[in-house]
Amino acid sequence: MRQIFLDTETTGLYHAQGHRVIEIAAVEVVNRRLTKHHFHYYLNPDREIDQGAQEVHGISLEFLQDKPRFADIANELIAFIADAELIMHNAPFDVGFLNCELGLIGQKKVESITAKITDTLKIAKEMRPGQRNNLDALCKHFGIDNSRRTLHGALLDAELLADVYMAMTRGQESLMIGLDQPSQSVAEMSAISHAPLIIKHATTDELADHEAYLAGLAKSGNCVWNS
Repeated sequence: MRQIFLDTETTGLYHAQGHRVIEIAAVEVVNRRLTKHHFHYYLNPDREIDQGAQEVHGISLEFLQDKPRFADIANELIAFIADAELIMHNAPFDVGFLNCELGLIGQKKVESITAKITDTLKIAKEMRPGQRNNLDALCKHFGIDNSRRTLHGALLDAELLADVYMAMTRGQESLMIGLDQPSQSVAEMSAISHAPLIIKHATTDELADHEAYLAGLAKSGNCVWNS
């Protein structure tokens, strides 16, 4: 299954208050490797940007004036994420905004478009309970270079998220590899099992030593083999 790592930047925190998506980016991963396919747009929200949000992502309303609106790129987005596993950090936030935008233009919800939705924040909290699990903290924990991340940006964050996810799930892809084929060691053991069984009897001296050893143990009390 294709995996799509997606991130958004918005005018504010709550879509229910009329806030909009102003940047959306998604990168494609196939067989745990980034492909050259990605989706990225800045969007004109037709509304003001909260000061707090602008301080986080650095995107101004002036910069967005000549950018397309969500309705202009919606079909391309739907085609890009269709039938893929959609992976996001704090998925309820991004899904909520995307569903709001899609609803405004009469499109289906994200859950009906993609095959699966995965929240990496939930995975991180299960792996690292009680610790900071934002993207910067996870990059530091897994040794991923995020030095370019001076501000939040959807495309860079989607790429970093892909790296974080690969680090968090490292090794899982090998759990099922080769289960339908015997390993070399299993094959060798199978071949050995068909060889004649060789029985080597103890020598007279070895038997005498063994009896002496048991006699010494018996002096310490009743032994099971004498009861």
